[in-house]
Amino acid sequence: MIQLGREQNLKVLRTASIGVYLGEERDPLAVFTRTDTANTSSITDRTDILLPKNEIKSGLNIGDTVRAFVYLDSEDRPIATLRTPMLTIGSFALLTVKDINKIGAFLDWGLAKDLFLPYREMTCSPSVGDRVLVTLYVDKSKRLCATMKLYRYLRTDSDYEKSDWADGTVYEISDEYGAYVAIDNMFSGMIPARELMRPVKVGESLRLRIAKVHVDGKLELSMREPGYLQLGPDCELIFKKLKAADGGFLPFHDRSDAELIKSEINMSKNSFKRAIGHLMKDDLIDILDDGIKLRER
Repeated sequence: MIQLGREQNLKVLRTASIGVYLGEERDPLAVFTRTDTANTSSITDRTDILLPKNEIKSGLNIGDTVRAFVYLDSEDRPIATLRTPMLTIGSFALLTVKDINKIGAFLDWGLAKDLFLPYREMTCSPSVGDRVLVTLYVDKSKRLCATMKLYRYLRTDSDYEKSDWADGTVYEISDEYGAYVAIDNMFSGMIPARELMRPVKVGESLRLRIAKVHVDGKLELSMREPGYLQLGPDCELIFKKLKAADGGFLPFHDRSDAELIKSEINMSKNSFKRAIGHLMKDDLIDILDDGIKLRER
């Protein structure tokens, strides 16, 4: 089956004055063994595809096999090219906006016909010259289009672990939930609203810390160093004492006697209360009825 939006091995079936016609390279046993898991919306109804003459750099003979990409020409007819586009189905790329009109934007993806990005698939309003992170899909009319709405397309099988640092691109922003980020421009991540230390914009590249890897593989991200690296001297002192204490527990809290706190931790009760409040806000400790304890991670 010849598929739109993908590179595939195709065989030269016949020649013509305008180029050569390519068809699927079939295995005689494929009818018995083949399992096709591709998105059926990307499968063309053509059994042969034109590779135009201006795409052929050297002679091709009937029976030769070429690696070709199949897309649609200006009249929405399937056509083959030997050029490798910047984007194929299942991949992601930062593409430059070449033009914008009343129906959407047109992106440079390295082929003769620019890639269409409909307004309904935008997560912001780009300008000509901007670079937008997109993936490729086949719409209901069997046309190849770009989308900036990447959430359902991004992968969740990264090797990242908590506390790793990674690069990502912001692709969508929610006032309620935060900023959605494609880590390495392929893996699903989000900066929760509480972790947005400054305004960010769609298309911005960020260096981020992996704060959590969820069960489903999605990455929770932070713009900050781990909390304990940002602590002032009082917070750092309490944090170190908790790490050294048996079970990560200290029998002091905001109702403890001021003299006891002074003798055991060497700080005033007010300083102690401010510090443990900071540690709790940064999700580093729990304040219990009988003391404070390092939060399990």
